[in-house]
Amino acid sequence: MNHPNSTSQHYAGNGSHTSSYYAASANSSPKRPALATDIHAEICVVGAGFTGLSTALHLAQNGQSVVLVEGARVGWGASGRNGGQIVNGFNAGLDTIENRYGTDTAEFLGGLVQEGAGVIRQFVADYNIDCDLKKYNVYVAFNAKQMQGLKEKQTLWQRFGMDDHELLSAQELKQHVVTSRYAGGMIDHSGGHVHPLNLALGEAAAFESLGGTIYEHTRVVKVDDVTGEPKLITENGSVTCGKLVLCGNAYLGKAVPKLSARVMPVSTQVMATEPLSADVASSILPTDACVEDVRYILDYYRLSADKRLLFGGGTVYGGKEPADVEAKLRPNMEKLFPQLKGVKIDYAWNGNFALSFTRVPQMGQLGPNSFHAMGYSGHGVTGSHLFGRTLANALLGDTEHFDRFSSIPWLPFPGGQRFRAPYSTLGSWWYGFRDAVGL
Repeated sequence: MNHPNSTSQHYAGNGSHTSSYYAASANSSPKRPALATDIHAEICVVGAGFTGLSTALHLAQNGQSVVLVEGARVGWGASGRNGGQIVNGFNAGLDTIENRYGTDTAEFLGGLVQEGAGVIRQFVADYNIDCDLKKYNVYVAFNAKQMQGLKEKQTLWQRFGMDDHELLSAQELKQHVVTSRYAGGMIDHSGGHVHPLNLALGEAAAFESLGGTIYEHTRVVKVDDVTGEPKLITENGSVTCGKLVLCGNAYLGKAVPKLSARVMPVSTQVMATEPLSADVASSILPTDACVEDVRYILDYYRLSADKRLLFGGGTVYGGKEPADVEAKLRPNMEKLFPQLKGVKIDYAWNGNFALSFTRVPQMGQLGPNSFHAMGYSGHGVTGSHLFGRTLANALLGDTEHFDRFSSIPWLPFPGGQRFRAPYSTLGSWWYGFRDAVGL
């Protein structure tokens, strides 16, 4: 057959990982070939990020023959460049989910929100993945109103059977985060943090050790048939498959028009300082926990294995990248930690995540043999691993959790694709104003 060999600009440029701290400190991994012919696969998974890797690895563990295709390198997208924080829950709180979809749905989701972290820890243990896995996630509040929100969150999570959250006064918080800016916080003892790119690379190696096949630099141009026997058209080949799982998330592009309008790419930024001395590092984060504040436009940060402060924050709706990441993030970092004023920044980078309008991830089918998951809305490290297991179970015949997830309604962005970014930007300005004045 004739392949498109598209000359349009590739979303990943030459397909190399972005110039991040994670790429600079990545474990060695093989360069995998691009698909250059027409093949048939029992199961084909699109996207070698956390969702695709979790799906493929769970299937391979159960003896399934799986081909995984990736437009760039394994972990090239959000999975390999995010904040690395193992945060339980979804972007939308369980209270919002309960008000919107009912108590039964909230109880279902509440019973699963910690399981994604369990999947990560199991993979790391089973396959001896070297990814700097550490404990503790701390939420921090700037004022009394935000502290009240954390108290309500603790009560809510206890109602759904989760009792891993401990409230911290301003003084108690300083055991974990040493700054005068916060009114208090809450530690999630079941949370943690990880080198995300090394986690992805380790999962890919585990998948291949079980007989799985990965094609890198294999961009999907379109899907010929999502209602019958799916067929992927790539730039230089094709995959006809019995079952198709689409896990491209923010980078799926126009390959599947029915999905592209469901989410909006949102850019977030991270920077890494030079390695800090042991004294300076412990003067900031004594217990090596990862931290995020509870504002609508939040900051998040943690220490790397070599004692750099990885500091992230900011959002740009529509996926546009700011001209100067360091200029955007440094002022907030120095307000929190004045001792870092003027510290050298060795790396600064951007990445897109996929935002759904409801802030709840989406899972479903486009046809009897075509499955998808997307829209983690900034909470994808754990959610993607949970959804990967759920997708794999559905393909193996256990559809209970898949059916529950797929029944949760999705809503389009007001104004459609043309006006979704301006609409969301206006909303973020309003909520940012509320945060600034303490409303």
